[in-house]
Order: sequence, then C-alpha cells, then structure tokens
Amino acid sequence: MNFTAKSSRSRTRHTGAAAVALTAAAALLAGCSSDSDGTSDNPLAGDKAEAGTVVVGSNNFAESTLLADIYGEALKAKGLKVTYKHNIGSRETTYGMMKNGSVTVLPEYNGSLLAYLDPKAQQKSVEAVNEAAKAKLDKKLTLLESSPAENKDSVSVNAETAKKHDLTAESTLADLKDVAPDLVIGGSPEFQTRQQGLKGLESVYGLKFKSFKALDAGGPLTQSALTKNDVQAADVFTTDPTIIKEKFVVLKDPENLFGHANVTPLVTKDGLNEEGVATLNAVSAKLDTETLLDLDAQVQLDKKDPLDVAKEWLKSAGLV
Repeated sequence: MNFTAKSSRSRTRHTGAAAVALTAAAALLAGCSSDSDGTSDNPLAGDKAEAGTVVVGSNNFAESTLLADIYGEALKAKGLKVTYKHNIGSRETTYGMMKNGSVTVLPEYNGSLLAYLDPKAQQKSVEAVNEAAKAKLDKKLTLLESSPAENKDSVSVNAETAKKHDLTAESTLADLKDVAPDLVIGGSPEFQTRQQGLKGLESVYGLKFKSFKALDAGGPLTQSALTKNDVQAADVFTTDPTIIKEKFVVLKDPENLFGHANVTPLVTKDGLNEEGVATLNAVSAKLDTETLLDLDAQVQLDKKDPLDVAKEWLKSAGLV
C-alpha cells in the first residue's frame, strides 16, 4: 500500500566547509537524531529492547507515527516503560527490527502485512487474514486484535459527482453501475490492470467506466484531478484527509474487492505482558476508520503534533 505524507529530514548544505561536512556526515552515520524522549530513530540501530522496556516503532509516514504514539501513550498510562523509534522506514526494515527484538510493538495493516508475507494468500475475512498472517510470521512475533479502522484502496467520487448522482456515504460500488459509463476514473497505472482495480470493478460489480486516467497511487495527482473534476471517480485511500477537506464520498465495498487493511498491533511475544496486550486490544476496539480519518486530518491538515492528538483521543475515548 502506498501512503502520502511520508516523513523527510531536511539537510543544510554548506559549501567550502569541509570540517562542517565531515561533522554532519559523522553525526548521520552515528544516528545522532532522536525523539523527544531521547530514543534514537536511526533505522540501523538494532540493539535489542532493554528488559522491561516496550519499544514502539513506526514506519515513515504520518499515520504510522500517530498510531505509534497512540499505542505508546496508552501503555504508559498503565505504568509500562515506553520508548519510541519513529520513522524507521519501510516494512522491510521495520519487520527486520521486530524479528531481532529492537522494536517491541509496531502498528501494522493486517492484509498488507499478509500480502508482504505471502503475496498469493486469500483475504476473505479479517479473522482469516489474521490467522494466515500469524502462520507466516516469525515465531517470535504475533498479531493482536484488529481494529475496525482500515486504510485501504477505495473508489471515491468528488462532491459534484456525488450530488449529481445522489451518492452518499451509504452508497456502494454497485450504485455506480448505471452511471459509470459517464464517468472518468483515475488511479495509478497499475490500477487499470489489477483485479483490485478496473478488472475487479468490472467482474465483481459490473462497472464499465467512460475512460481511465493514469495518475498516481492515491497521491497529490489523484487528489488534484478529483478535486478539479478532471476525473469524477478515483482510487483514494480510506483515511486520506483530503476526503474531509474536499468532501469526497467513499463508496462502500460490500464484496470486499479491495481486501483488508485493518490497523493491527504487531508485537513480540515476550515483549509485552498481559496488561499491555489487553491495553492495545482495548485501543483497537475503540478505533474505527472514521475516527482515524479525523485524527489524520488533525495531524496532516491542521498541523497538530501527533503526540498531542494521540493523548487527546485516548482521554476522550476513556483509555487513559
């Protein structure tokens, strides 16, 4: 799955200052940057978590950081010692750090994790996905309970199209069957040929669109084209804050064409006690897609600190 708002680290370039350049290079190699609690966020730091400490990691995009803060602050409220490794990188890196024990807890997406572990696996239900993923996980790792919150592909329409064709948040992809021939749909080039794309929309829902416009994978090109009505429907991820900002309507997928991507804690079996497990399961029980979309919007649109957003939501949900 592709996501927007990936983190980056700016660097200042000094010409003609070799000493400064060498110092900067040494600092980068040493992984000197750290989170506010003093924990290094260097993805190459592979030291095993200190006994009695829960290390919560995140991938390098905004929603993962927010979820890590939610998990970590919920655990802190129960008296557990927590440190963070934010913005580690892609799943390939974070999964390796989970296996070697340098990260204890990581927010994951169950279907996406299963696809990484077994690209051919079927995704018929949340329970089936989780069981299949657990069977493929390293023996030191397991998944806890999934939340209803999902960040996955969707076909969304812009406000103008929704109004014209009486489409609401309760409408499904099947409701597009009669109007699809009048609509241009946008998405990544791969969306045109994938089963979880135009092929599946036709075979599962009988949708035949007027044309397809190649854009990006739920990124700024897609968002802009849908906003400007260059396309009337597009592949948009379900927790993209643009949905709120531009009043896009996400169409329901009752046949589960786009699989599962439920937010699910990935944990090391010996790194979290029973109270910690119960705490994260309680978080999952309260977190749904609408809530996550709102929290993402606070971070990505309103520019609030994700740690503050996490603390405020945990308090409002009665979890701390």
